[in-house]
Amino acid sequence: MRTPRLAGLATIAAVAIAASGCSAANDATPGGGASAAATPSASGSAGPADPAAAAELASATAALGTTSFRVTMTSGPGFKLNALMDAPNGVGTADLTATGPNTEINIKTLLVDQDLYLQVGGITKAGTWTHVDVSRLPEGADVGLRPGQIDPADTARLLNTTTDVQKLDSRSYRGTLDLSKAAGVAGVDQKMIDTWGAQAQDVPFTAGLDDQGRLSALTIQLPAVNGRQTPPLEVLYTDYGVKVDAKKPAAGQITEAPDSLYTSLGG
Repeated sequence: MRTPRLAGLATIAAVAIAASGCSAANDATPGGGASAAATPSASGSAGPADPAAAAELASATAALGTTSFRVTMTSGPGFKLNALMDAPNGVGTADLTATGPNTEINIKTLLVDQDLYLQVGGITKAGTWTHVDVSRLPEGADVGLRPGQIDPADTARLLNTTTDVQKLDSRSYRGTLDLSKAAGVAGVDQKMIDTWGAQAQDVPFTAGLDDQGRLSALTIQLPAVNGRQTPPLEVLYTDYGVKVDAKKPAAGQITEAPDSLYTSLGG
């Protein structure tokens, strides 16, 4: 049986095929940054909740909406996303690579205000972008970037699912997440949550701040499946204040997403 992360790759592959206007034929399995705080491995809560710690971590996370930054997400060797976000100006770029036993999918995402565009390696015609009607995306659909979401991991929403944040030292925190309340966040879809069952409600995480009190790292220890450990989801925030060059493509480079794209996302 595929792990949840690989099941997620199948979803990504379906989106890639749909973005090209074809039906899916295969189920692919697939300078501003200060030094980051070292965070311990996520291993769950070990004491009572600390409201002050929760407030500190929430404040650092909310600050992502006030500046630009780089974010890197990985989960084992099969999933990596690099993105540049500028929340105040409503722009961002992302490059996602998902790899399975015999498949590699690469999706580039461009966000300009309320407009979202995709490029799929080997599928999208060179030099063109597929425009996505955000109003047609089903709730919880995750395509990397999304208008109004200040970072691809949506850490602020993730932290809303925890009630037991604890402070480990001046720059490190830990707690547990209820991922059953976070479908569509950080690449976690409802199918993955259903596979985990009750485990999804008690998922350990750690978070760290850099030496300026900004969010620098988030590690989520995803639940095991059939006794086999799933690679953790690791998110790094760096290069605060970086310039994000994201502009709307020329009209001749844009095609509208076909109905099959929205269908592949559950719409």
